[in-house]
Amino acid sequence: MGKYFGTDGFRGEAGKVLTAEHAFKTGRFLGWYYSHNHGNDHAKIVIGKDTRRSSYMYENALAAGIVSSGADAYLLHVTTTPCVSYITRTENFDCGVMISASHNPFYDNGIKLMNCDGEKMDDELQDQLEKWIDGEPDSLPFATREKIGRTIDYYAGRNRYIGYLTGIPTKSFENCKVALDCANGSSWMIAPATFNALGAKTQVINNTPDGLNINENAGSTHIEGLCEFVKNSGSQVGFAFDGDADRCLAVDENGEVVNGDKIMYLCAKYFKSRGQLPSNTVVTTVMSNFGLYKALDKAGIQYNKTSVGDRFVYENMKAYNHLIGGEQSGHVIFRKFARTGDGILTALMVMSIMVETQLPLSVLAADVTMYPQVLKNVIVDDKDGTLDDKIVQEAVSACTKALGDNGRVLLRKSGTEPVLRVMAEAGSDEECEKQVDFIIDAMKKSGHLIEVKK
Repeated sequence: MGKYFGTDGFRGEAGKVLTAEHAFKTGRFLGWYYSHNHGNDHAKIVIGKDTRRSSYMYENALAAGIVSSGADAYLLHVTTTPCVSYITRTENFDCGVMISASHNPFYDNGIKLMNCDGEKMDDELQDQLEKWIDGEPDSLPFATREKIGRTIDYYAGRNRYIGYLTGIPTKSFENCKVALDCANGSSWMIAPATFNALGAKTQVINNTPDGLNINENAGSTHIEGLCEFVKNSGSQVGFAFDGDADRCLAVDENGEVVNGDKIMYLCAKYFKSRGQLPSNTVVTTVMSNFGLYKALDKAGIQYNKTSVGDRFVYENMKAYNHLIGGEQSGHVIFRKFARTGDGILTALMVMSIMVETQLPLSVLAADVTMYPQVLKNVIVDDKDGTLDDKIVQEAVSACTKALGDNGRVLLRKSGTEPVLRVMAEAGSDEECEKQVDFIIDAMKKSGHLIEVKK
């Protein structure tokens, strides 16, 4: 975690935490780095943005910085994060930039950086960028005369991405009644265009962005609206995206939510049955539900657990050649087709499995029984000291033994606060509360506990 760039880019309130100057300096550095350090003549950097009002400000600032350092800025305009990733790796760009704060409200924004392979930028280069933002070095050379870069409209990139997506399913979606919740965000044009091209009878909600309504009571973080819409419209399935469409949650024909854990399970099970899961492994974060692991065990599918963040999931998938991974929140990565979570691709995968099997989503997801979960955040004097404390460790062991094969407990450090997250999953909310409180009481006895956050 850097000063500005975390696991998912530079994010904060627009004009306050993340300013136009930050964007300009980011563009200046990237333009200089790729044009001079790599010896490129007019390096190529592609930029996409979501529908927030501030995204236009950052697009202009980034482009100005890029061209003033001698590189060319290609503008995809409003598009999705996975679209930027795809275009970066397939169209010979030096790097890609996505302007979005994902599922956050409109007044936040962010800058996500990708390398030439469409993967998240490595920490070393982001560290160099942070030093430049803070004045080290205190100046970079400006390009002059014919060395000044160009700003180029690149709408065609979005169409290439849509074409790529529509070529992935092997069967038409004809006569399939599908509901889409576009969160008034990046997917508002691309998702309906993709499903319509595949023959689906598409019904769309939250597809009228005005710069201020992105994610507002809409999309994957407010999926209750799509649940009602699916039930009332008679749709066979619904898909909800977040602001930049790198995540997707589904709703079955009964209006019940099918989260990222269930999506990973049903896709892995389907691919395994057809010999298309060569490593026989799904990559999750430690926060995936215990019910997913029980279902994977029953299906004979292995799993790896990583730290929270789709970046860590992808790194594990790449290192060990796994094809499916993701998070309960709906960041699902299909590494054969993408280098990042892709909400529209996820929806296409689920829809394709429904078409191939002729089974409703409720049946495909039925094997995963989600366990109740309780999570409490506690402020402690020393995170590592608390985790290493004998009293706390004994409490965790006692809880683990008490739950046996019917649940689990997990302690996780916050990356930014003096906070530990204490989580339990078990057969009932009452049992979860009991185990979490037992561990917190042990922290109190050890002297490390300061307070339980409200």
